[in-house]
Amino acid sequence: MTEWWRGAVIYQVYPRSFADSNGDGIGDLQGLQARLDYIAALGVDAIWISPFFSSPMRDFGYDVADFCAVDPMFGRLADFDAVVRRAHELGLKVVIDQVYSHSSDQHPWFADSRSSRDSARADWYVWADAKPDGSPPNNWQSLFLGPAWTWDARRGQYYLHNFLREQPDLNLLNPAVQDALLEVARFWLERGVDGFRVDAVSHFTHDAELRDNPSRDGGRRTRPVDFQTLRYNADRPETLAFLERLRAVLDAYPQRFALGEIGGPDSAERSLAPYLGRERLHTAYSFLFLHADAPTPAFVRAAVEEWERLHAGGWPTWVFSNHDAPRAVSRWGGSGPPDHYAKLLNALLLALRGSVCLYQGEELGLPQAHVPFERLRDPEAIANWPQTLGRDGARTPIPWHAERVHGGFSEVEPWLPLDPAHLAMAVDRQLGVAGSVLETTRQLLGLRRRHPALVHGTIRFDDVAEPLLAFSRRLPGDEVYCVFNLGAAPRRALFPAGQPWQVIAARGAAHTGADGLALEPYGFALAVPAP
Repeated sequence: MTEWWRGAVIYQVYPRSFADSNGDGIGDLQGLQARLDYIAALGVDAIWISPFFSSPMRDFGYDVADFCAVDPMFGRLADFDAVVRRAHELGLKVVIDQVYSHSSDQHPWFADSRSSRDSARADWYVWADAKPDGSPPNNWQSLFLGPAWTWDARRGQYYLHNFLREQPDLNLLNPAVQDALLEVARFWLERGVDGFRVDAVSHFTHDAELRDNPSRDGGRRTRPVDFQTLRYNADRPETLAFLERLRAVLDAYPQRFALGEIGGPDSAERSLAPYLGRERLHTAYSFLFLHADAPTPAFVRAAVEEWERLHAGGWPTWVFSNHDAPRAVSRWGGSGPPDHYAKLLNALLLALRGSVCLYQGEELGLPQAHVPFERLRDPEAIANWPQTLGRDGARTPIPWHAERVHGGFSEVEPWLPLDPAHLAMAVDRQLGVAGSVLETTRQLLGLRRRHPALVHGTIRFDDVAEPLLAFSRRLPGDEVYCVFNLGAAPRRALFPAGQPWQVIAARGAAHTGADGLALEPYGFALAVPAP
């Protein structure tokens, strides 16, 4: 049986910023349902809905207070069911986040755990005594700045939180905690979801001895955690047994899959192979591009070939942007017109071997939005301001109608301001307009559906001079040659010798005889053997 997720394009919906149906300035599930036809018309295979669970929203849904309830700001459980039904009617699979590393400090489990060292769930979270001088149990640092330990006077102990202090870490070394989380997975599978994006897999388990992390040499250091190699509070072998239990649950439901987020400071420097395979996660998305300074031809080739080498037989998932990273158009900052650069990036992303996560707004070419300091909501962005672009600028509302108030996202002021510069890129300004980023992306997605080589084919890179990047995607009976000019000056590219070629998609490309192309800055072309 064909595995639907292998080679699928998964459109990530950040529901707070997608579509507001009830006029409160926050996107919701009914708004998403109303826009599912738009997503289906893009030609993607699935949607991934970022957290919509009951939450105090200290980390905008990744601090879950009830894993099996919809937060009222997003609607009701019946609204989620309606999204699943409509998506399936449109041929879209539905993927949702599962947050197993931690919960909100408002979760009833944590309230019970902190109440007493003898409570029913006393060891459902990671608790430890202070050192003799009152300091934390070890040197572990939070990804959100500062120590990964917070003192709790009620327990008279420290609790672990690899993220915000309001996100205490669940103790997945405890089989009872694993059992409870697997029941959560079954709850959503029974409601018809087709897969999970599994959050923060790297931090599922910890060293039971609570040993200090060693220091980390080199690399970018913007946070205390960047000074450490996360040997004892991340990427622990104890995680693998839980993943095997999760896979067994998924395998009991036909055609379900799990996409892992396996991140952290060292994520671009190690193999993900232990997490993947027939008994663990189906795939994981690579952080290589999310961490990259620029997508040079050498870097792109090395990233793909490194995956093939480190994860023999594993299936990659590629992502250029998401809700946790500044938008790629701005992060990489091509010097040409932004829409040309956006088309190039989308063409490259959709031509790589693997599955793809396409973040909402990438199909429009949205750059990182400007959010004034006084309007920032993301705790990481506030703490690091102005040193980083932050995450808020990638989470602003989608502009649906250029002439409507707040871009047609809402009738009231949105939770994050819509950047006026985005209005010129609104959906209604691009839909049906030949050559727009939106229509170019739809064209590329259509080609991916019509050419199985782009979905399942091998990839072989050609040795061409930078800033050109060229590779072939091949299956028996189908071949697509892909060439990109990743530079700011025109370049000439040659097709592989031995046969004529027919261009099936291009931007800024012109034939220069039977064997070559003239590529404008940030131009690209996809071609097939001529009939």
